[in-house]
Amino acid sequence: MLKFLTSGESHGRGLVSVLEDFPAKVPVDVSFINADLKRRMGGYGRGARMKIESDQIEIFAGVRHGYTLGSPIAFIVHNRDWVNWSDIMSVEPNPEAAEKRKVTRPRPGHADLVGGLKYQFDDMRNILERSSARETTSRVAVGAFCKLLLRELGIHVYSHIVSIKDVHIGPKQLEEVSLDAVSRIEASEMRCSDPSLDEEMKQAVDEAIEKGETIGGTFEVRAAGVPVGLGSHVHWDRKLDGRLAQAVMSINAIKAVEVGSGLESDPYGSEFHDEIFYKQETHEFYRKTNHAGGIEGGTSNGEEIIVRGIVKPIPTLRKPLMSVDFVSKEPFEAQYERSDTCIVPAAGVVGEAMVSIVLLQAVQEKFGGDTLQEIQDNLGNYRRLTQEM
Repeated sequence: MLKFLTSGESHGRGLVSVLEDFPAKVPVDVSFINADLKRRMGGYGRGARMKIESDQIEIFAGVRHGYTLGSPIAFIVHNRDWVNWSDIMSVEPNPEAAEKRKVTRPRPGHADLVGGLKYQFDDMRNILERSSARETTSRVAVGAFCKLLLRELGIHVYSHIVSIKDVHIGPKQLEEVSLDAVSRIEASEMRCSDPSLDEEMKQAVDEAIEKGETIGGTFEVRAAGVPVGLGSHVHWDRKLDGRLAQAVMSINAIKAVEVGSGLESDPYGSEFHDEIFYKQETHEFYRKTNHAGGIEGGTSNGEEIIVRGIVKPIPTLRKPLMSVDFVSKEPFEAQYERSDTCIVPAAGVVGEAMVSIVLLQAVQEKFGGDTLQEIQDNLGNYRRLTQEM
C-alpha cells in the first residue's frame, strides 16, 4: 500500500519526496503534476513568496519512458528563493549568518513555541522552516501521482470553495456542484463554483489586507466514481471517513473537518439520512440525497464522497499579536514572516491531494495489484460481482 515521505525546509535547497509501493505501468503526465503545483500557488490573497517560486517537479527515480516502474519514485521541487537564503540555511556551520534571521519571538498560532520547547531550540527558525505550509508542495505532487492512477480507474477528485469569511455559497448553488463544474471553478480566482460570489469574496480579502488581518473559510473536496466498499466498519482505523478526516486535518491551518452534512445539527433523522433505492436497469443501489457524503459505516457507498476542511485565519499577521521573547522572557509584538492573507483556495488543492492519497491507499487495500492493469481487472471483476448480488 502506498507510503510516502517528504523532506525539506521552506527556504532550503528544495523539497524532496519518495513514494513507495506505487503500482507499475501507470502513465505519468508531468505537465499534469506541474499544473496541480501551479494551482496550489494560486488564489486571491496569496503572499509575495508565490511571485518568487515557480514550482515544477524533477523526477529522479521510479519512472521510465513515461511510466512508473513499481520501484520507489523519488522527486524534488526546487526552491528558487534558496539563492537568497543559502547562508542562513547553510548545512555547514555559519554562526554569523544564523544570527541574522534568528527567531526568538514565537508567533501565536504557529508551531514556533511548542516546537522550540519540544526540540530544545532557542532559534525557532529551526521549527518554522519545516512547519511552514511550503511542505504542502510535496503533498500536492504526491497527490497528483495518485490522481493519475485514480483517473485510470474512473475516479476523479476535485474541489471548490464553500466560503471565505462570512461570504457563503448558497444551498441551491451547492446542489449544482458536480464534476462538470470543474472548468468554471478553475476559471475563478477564488475557486468558487458560483462566479457571482467572486467579487464579494475578493472584497473580504481586500478588507482584511487593509486591516492587517488574515481570514479563513471552508473548502470542499469531492471524489466522483468511487466504488462501493472502500474502507471498513470492522476496525476503528479502517474507517474511510476517519482516515480522510485525519488526512485533511493534517493540512496546515485546518481546525475542523466535515464529511457530508455532518455539521448540520438542525434536521430530524428522517430528514438527514439518505433513503436507498434500486435501479433495475443497471442492478445498482443508489440514493437521491447525499447527506452521508458518500460514506456509511466507515465504508464508501458508491455516491460522491464529500469532505470539507475548515481553514482558520492564518496566524502570521501584519498586525502582530503579543508574545514573549523565548530568550529574554520579555513581552514583544510577535515577529512577522512574509505571509498570505487568505489561503483557502490553495488549501482546497492540498485537500484534493490528501483525499487522493487516502483513496488510492484504500483502493490498493481493497483490490491489490502490482500493476495498473491488475488493479483495473480486480476492480472490474468486483463491480460485476456486486451487480450480481
